[in-house]
Amino acid sequence: MALLELRNVSKIYHLGGEEIRALDGVSLDIDGGEFISIIGPSGSGKSTLMHILGCLDSPSKGEVRLDGMDISKASTAQLARVRNRTIGFVFQFFNLLPKLNVTQNVELPMIYAGIGGRERRERAHKALELVELSHRTKSRPNQLSGGQQQRVAIARALVNDPKIILADEPTGNLDTHTGELILALFRHLAAQGRTVILVTHNPEIAAVTPRRIEIRNGKVAERVDERLAGLDRPNAVAVH
Repeated sequence: MALLELRNVSKIYHLGGEEIRALDGVSLDIDGGEFISIIGPSGSGKSTLMHILGCLDSPSKGEVRLDGMDISKASTAQLARVRNRTIGFVFQFFNLLPKLNVTQNVELPMIYAGIGGRERRERAHKALELVELSHRTKSRPNQLSGGQQQRVAIARALVNDPKIILADEPTGNLDTHTGELILALFRHLAAQGRTVILVTHNPEIAAVTPRRIEIRNGKVAERVDERLAGLDRPNAVAVH
């Protein structure tokens, strides 16, 4: 069974009497431990798909299952619990709180989960060791480079030990070299068994992942499905 399963998922908005299908009948499986990218231009539907995969929104039609649980009809409170426990988010603009130091920023998801102070600090320090920032625990975000801030954001995404890392344009504000280091970190996390999903408009970023899912006009055109280790597996059939 796939970790994430979407079946005939549509997201429909109504504006001024007009029906807008941001997603149109998307069916998709994502396995545990996959390192994949979702690529598409602005307005293609990739952000809407990201919101549904990340339990930030619910579909208008269709079914979404996360680790066997039907989340397509979950309440707002249930979705919040799933997000906190199962999904770690990394964003283009880091979203670090400037008045908090590095450790305090990383601790935030654990505060929402009701974890005590001592355990929060221990887990935050372990996550910061993983991203090689254990020497900057007391620094404020404005004392860090862009790449360091993004590594703090990745540590924050990891502290609740999520099954899925969902990264939205994670290298968009970084120079090429720093972006390559961040992508290498994501590759390392995937090799440890986490599911890492990159959302991007940049083909060069998408090219680093073994599997690329292209979104066009709210539909999936999964033309490229390359796998690691030289496996000769057929491409997925495009959904029209």
